Amino acid sequence: MYEKDGQQYFIVDGHVHIWDGRESNQKNVHGRQFIDCFYDYHKNLSPEEEVWDYDTYTYYGRERLMKDLFVDGHVDHAIFQATLLSDFYRNGFGQTEEAFGLTRKHPDKLTYNHAYDPRHGEAGLEQLRRDAERMNLQGVKLYTAEWHGDSRGYKLDDPWSRRYLEECIELGIKNIHVHKGPTIRPLDRDAFDVADVDKVATDYLDLRFVVEHVGLPRLEDFCWIATQESNVYGGLAVAMPFIHTRPRYFAQIIGELLYWIGEDKILFASDYALWTPKWLIEKFVDFQIPEDMTEYAPITVEQKKKILGLNAAALYDIDVPEHLRLPEPAGQEGVEVAAGAQQAVSS
Repeated sequence: MYEKDGQQYFIVDGHVHIWDGRESNQKNVHGRQFIDCFYDYHKNLSPEEEVWDYDTYTYYGRERLMKDLFVDGHVDHAIFQATLLSDFYRNGFGQTEEAFGLTRKHPDKLTYNHAYDPRHGEAGLEQLRRDAERMNLQGVKLYTAEWHGDSRGYKLDDPWSRRYLEECIELGIKNIHVHKGPTIRPLDRDAFDVADVDKVATDYLDLRFVVEHVGLPRLEDFCWIATQESNVYGGLAVAMPFIHTRPRYFAQIIGELLYWIGEDKILFASDYALWTPKWLIEKFVDFQIPEDMTEYAPITVEQKKKILGLNAAALYDIDVPEHLRLPEPAGQEGVEVAAGAQQAVSS
């Protein structure tokens, strides 16, 4: 729990990893390109005092994660989002078994989301069923730009992808997290396009689609989709660190999100270890829209509490201590579209 100026915040970090980008795990040059690109994001968007050395960054392990999140980082609960990249790394990029094992050891602090690739066909479906049972999956993380043999990406509305989404419904996996954000070398930018989210969100209302990185650099496309699709949410991973390097750009991002999709569908994420949560949380609690950016309303403490943890807790049935909950508005049910956006769409 983080406390500032008499306000207490329940923090859920919706996007964390344990990865191994070391040379010993790299299958080819693309593995090196990927971790180098990650490090450039980290180095260029972090405060100077928060920048790690390269060797630590390539593999930091479970003890460092637990300290950075739960001892130093103000986080009450965190959600692993698996990233496989099997074509680039010998044992995968995301260390899935290490992360899952840590979740079993600390179920009160950690939730594990696994990954699948629909291009694996029927064999992958069988694996998904086994993973769902063994890992008690509530969510999955999809990487539509991941390479697989000669394929350099897929669409969520491809026939096999639809088959996997239907299986998720059968298995009770409701939260579908999708990387739809800035490209990472050597992956292709257009394979992260958000348009396919619109199609599957319409067709699979039993699922909740969390668009990680809020579609950047396609924020406008994402906002129009998430406004009209009640089951589309936005994850702030990668958007958050601009609060330091480009605070006015961050103000534009969060201002547009609050206007279009509303405070109930925005989820905080550090994307650890791209960035550590401590400074992101502290800066966000202190953050306010600049006064001259009059097109956006000021951000309230209640909105910050929802974004920093209460929204994700609701999606994952995470228990929030009673004194950290917000009172339910009288007569309000479900998630409402932001008033401004609703007026814009209806007109």
